[in-house]
Amino acid sequence: MKTVLMVAEKPSLAQSIAKILSRGSASSRKGLNGACSVHEYTGSFMGQSARFKMTSVCGHVMSLDFIGKYNNWDKVDPAELFSKAPTEKKEANPKLNMLKFLQVEARSCDIIVLWLDCDKEGENICFEVLDTVLPVMNKSTGGECTVYRAKFSSITDTDILNAMNKLGEPNKNEALSVDARQELDLRIGCAFTRFQTKYFQGKYGNLDSSLISFGPCQTPTLGFCVERHDKIQSFKPETYWVLQVKVSRGQEQSLTLDWDRVRIFDREIAQMFLNITKAAREAQVDSVSKKEKAKQRPQALNTVEMLRVASSALGMGPQHTMQIAERLYTQGYISYPRTETTHYPENFDLKGTLRQQANNPFWADLVKALLAEGVNRPRKGTDAGDHPPITPMRSATEAELGSDAWRLYEYITRHFIATISYDCKYLQTTIYFSVGCERFTTTCKEVISPGFTEIMPWQGIPNEETFQPCEKGDKFGVDEMKLLEKQTSPPDYLTEAELITLMEKHGIGTDASIPVHINNVCQRNYVTVESGRRLKPTSLGIVLVHGYYKIDQELVLPTIRSALEKQLNLIAQGKANFQQVLDHTLDIFKRKFHYFVDSIAGMDELMEVSFSPLAATGKPLSRCGKCHRFMKYIQAKPSRLHCSHCDDTYSLPQNGTIKLYKELRCPLDDFELVLWSSGSRGKSYPLCPYCYNHAPFRDMKKGMGCNECTHPTCQHSLSMLGIAQCVECENGVMVLDSTSGPKWKMSCNKCNVIVHFFENAHRVRVAAETCEVCDAALVLVDFNKAKTPLPADQTQHTGCVFCDPIFQDLVEIKHATMRHPMHRGGQGRRQGRSRGRGKRVNPKKPKDKMAALAAYFV
Repeated sequence: MKTVLMVAEKPSLAQSIAKILSRGSASSRKGLNGACSVHEYTGSFMGQSARFKMTSVCGHVMSLDFIGKYNNWDKVDPAELFSKAPTEKKEANPKLNMLKFLQVEARSCDIIVLWLDCDKEGENICFEVLDTVLPVMNKSTGGECTVYRAKFSSITDTDILNAMNKLGEPNKNEALSVDARQELDLRIGCAFTRFQTKYFQGKYGNLDSSLISFGPCQTPTLGFCVERHDKIQSFKPETYWVLQVKVSRGQEQSLTLDWDRVRIFDREIAQMFLNITKAAREAQVDSVSKKEKAKQRPQALNTVEMLRVASSALGMGPQHTMQIAERLYTQGYISYPRTETTHYPENFDLKGTLRQQANNPFWADLVKALLAEGVNRPRKGTDAGDHPPITPMRSATEAELGSDAWRLYEYITRHFIATISYDCKYLQTTIYFSVGCERFTTTCKEVISPGFTEIMPWQGIPNEETFQPCEKGDKFGVDEMKLLEKQTSPPDYLTEAELITLMEKHGIGTDASIPVHINNVCQRNYVTVESGRRLKPTSLGIVLVHGYYKIDQELVLPTIRSALEKQLNLIAQGKANFQQVLDHTLDIFKRKFHYFVDSIAGMDELMEVSFSPLAATGKPLSRCGKCHRFMKYIQAKPSRLHCSHCDDTYSLPQNGTIKLYKELRCPLDDFELVLWSSGSRGKSYPLCPYCYNHAPFRDMKKGMGCNECTHPTCQHSLSMLGIAQCVECENGVMVLDSTSGPKWKMSCNKCNVIVHFFENAHRVRVAAETCEVCDAALVLVDFNKAKTPLPADQTQHTGCVFCDPIFQDLVEIKHATMRHPMHRGGQGRRQGRSRGRGKRVNPKKPKDKMAALAAYFV
């Protein structure tokens, strides 16, 4: 019996697909990485009995990066990143142990079926999985196919079973197009980002952005926002005049007429028309027009339209919308949410999909009426050849989904029902008037058949009071006639919906990446999201775009990226060579980069106007070890210290507070120490600004504080304050926080584990002796006599934090509250606790963990 390995893109998808294919008979177990489960069952494959193992990855298995030394910003010229710097595929998330997990599960398997998402990224992940598992799978002896690809668009029994019966092959060309995009974005983005970040952060102190990034898609996206800003700033309002006339007949309600000339920008001419028209006391009906018109039902829903509506109508940002849509998809409520198609295939079961909604109380009556009347064929749309339009796959309630998910699901469902409803029909009546020599009109709309607007009431024709019957030649009295003075108004800032439309029109990004690019320009502090989800550029965003225009406008215009997207699509279609597209594009951008570097003074002139130089920014904090003058602490991102006398800048840990540490100095370089803290509930540690930027010992790296310093005698170093190996992570050491009293704690110098102990102790010190049981450093604790928790009113005790029974009830493990997950030492909140034992700190070669610490923390 052959064993078939099946791999999905997410654990929840694997569970759902296994449940459908096994008809609920699959047994489940956790994989070795703890993140993915394995669902096993026996069934039939290609007419033969087989054993199935269904599991998943968690998105991309591998990520592209430069090899080690080329990740050092200080030692590598950014120009080298275009061609000289070699790249490699690395495990995307080493903590997940995905490579090892897949290889363990693939051993002894004969066949693999790939259930990754059916888009280009999914095809790319297919080959990441294949590169990982094929070397350890059983080799085919008869030359038969062992690699299959399942194509599906929704997590329904019908779609999954059909996919299993019509297996194909993964698409290498589509995977290559993703590889090309990844490498181009990495090389181009990193080169420009590193250069302009180092150049401008070394000169200006109030940029308030930790990274001055450039991206081939991100920068044109910002360009659209700044272009609108420039139009607003350069707009000059013009005054114009409108001739307004109100007429009535008998007791009927008066009508406000629209002037055929619309508006006049010359006051004297407008006054002339008013004087001429004033002589007429009556308005005569020239003609009456009645036309039956139709407001078309919407086309089927694709990703871009969903993002537009979610932003403009639901107030949800694009990235948040996609996260919700993906969750609805994996839970089986909607079809695949990444699609450019707005046309349903001829064989799509529209009636069956609609019947799913027949008992939903929000639209049951409309659905039943539509089923009885007969569904209308959707409008002809665009078939992009990827997935069917976004469609509800089963009924749901707000209680099932929650607030935002329900609002998005409700819109998707209403949109689907509208696409197979009938057009809205209405009667438009227009009356044409003459008042003297001038012509006027008034219009009224009367709904005949609401059609799709019953399910999408916000699209409905507004109720207007219908006209009383009138004919050509009828006379109306003129009730009022006047000139209205108005002014032209500037455009408003772009909404997210308008930006998405521009990005789609100019080919910037894909339906999957558009939300990411918009989120990036917001995260980089280039744009802020104002009320109504309007995007207002910041000073930094404006200066960058104006600088690109000044040096090389193609860096910010959408044309060059749009052309590249077409080349990438040709790779996906097998019509363009991967290496040729890569080499040609990199050569173009390499030339642009060199010109940009040579012309950077042009952008710098704009920066000088908007931002302050480093020397004029910040406040004095600590003394420089070289000149012994005060260095200034610059709080704006990225926070750093600057010595204006030496003209040196020292980076600091981010996302916390910095203050002077007791005016103590580093024994190596005489710099005053500073204390970094993430808050009262988080970690804190001292650091030397110079050592933090220039590692003093070979076994240290740039960016290490005193809690990782291996100085053998300094009172703040790891050697003197280290207690034991971290209870959770592999390489961390628990270090006493000597500033934390009276709420004493020790924290890991790598991850965010904190151990609180000995509250209200007068003093806590790390002793030179070690525990005979676990080899952790002993701790000397000195309590006040009035508050001592020690037996027999003792005030001092020396013992092991982990093994001493007297200390057992005085120790509590927690996780630090980090201000931001990207803090250098943080690894996010972990679930559960490792079971390991403490160790004595040895700066050169730490001993392995032992195995009984957790009993004190559970």
